[in-house]
Amino acid sequence: MDLFGVLHLDEVSHGLAGLSMFPHFDTAHYVVSVMALREQPGALEVARRSPFACWFSSMLYCFGGGILSGFMMAEAPIAFLSNSTSVLMASVIWYLVFYCPQDVVYSCSNTFPLRLVLTGMKEVTRTWKVLGGVAQAHSKYKDGLLVMIAIGWAKGAGGGLISNFEQLVRGVWKPETNELLKMTYPTKVTLIGAVLFALQQNQYLPVQKQHLMLLYTVFTVVNKTRMMLTGSSSSPFAPIESVVYSTFFAGPSPSSYTTLTTEAETLVVKKPSTATKKSIKEACESLNGVAPGSPSKTAAHKRGKGSPKKAKEQPESTETESNKKSD
Repeated sequence: MDLFGVLHLDEVSHGLAGLSMFPHFDTAHYVVSVMALREQPGALEVARRSPFACWFSSMLYCFGGGILSGFMMAEAPIAFLSNSTSVLMASVIWYLVFYCPQDVVYSCSNTFPLRLVLTGMKEVTRTWKVLGGVAQAHSKYKDGLLVMIAIGWAKGAGGGLISNFEQLVRGVWKPETNELLKMTYPTKVTLIGAVLFALQQNQYLPVQKQHLMLLYTVFTVVNKTRMMLTGSSSSPFAPIESVVYSTFFAGPSPSSYTTLTTEAETLVVKKPSTATKKSIKEACESLNGVAPGSPSKTAAHKRGKGSPKKAKEQPESTETESNKKSD
């Protein structure tokens, strides 16, 4: 892009693209992830009761993206264990955060300036994870745009997407915390990054990879820093989400469904008035060929049906009188 050349950002973007995540940025990622686990309700009790369950949950927090993306790509979900150096480093950090004497490591890492720096470094690793997932999917599915987006999203936000499984490891079941039902900011920004990098990989986005990496990394780091400094948990995408939702996905509200149902039930339960009954009767008579207001065929039939009986009774009475006279 010409803008990068004018601002002399080409060297910065190339330097960022060649930056190694190990060991400093990976260490920051592990520290922030394990601290996030420790701050979950009941995590300390699980650490005292079952250290292995606590360690396994920590590994899911640290390597959740690799586990989920491997599962989706039909690869071994435990492939992260093959990198023994990273697993050992994450395990040491897990032990120090949970079991360090006097809680020194957690207390120092939880100081605001240090945690701000660690969180910013963790956001840098998000770019590499998303880009790695897109490249992994592209190696097998050259034209699979949706596959690239899914794998990039899974690798960058896998820890949040498998949060329900991680909670089960700690003996907690909260299906209402499903990340798909209520996405958090990290999941949303990772999805946006996966879409951008997948479009760039398929040459639908006219921008160089290193320039997109720089723009995305700066956005995530600056926005996360702003949220921590202001103490705000609201997503910067909230206004856009509100407009899109109200335009395309609002639909009738549940109250309108309730009103319609109540009105329908009222119409069914309500008894017809006398005028309504009369009009229904006249309509039926007109359909049967009887003039409205004239005696119906049913009544005439009943009268005709009763006349033979009376005719039969008259001869009997006449015969009885004649017998009496002859006596």
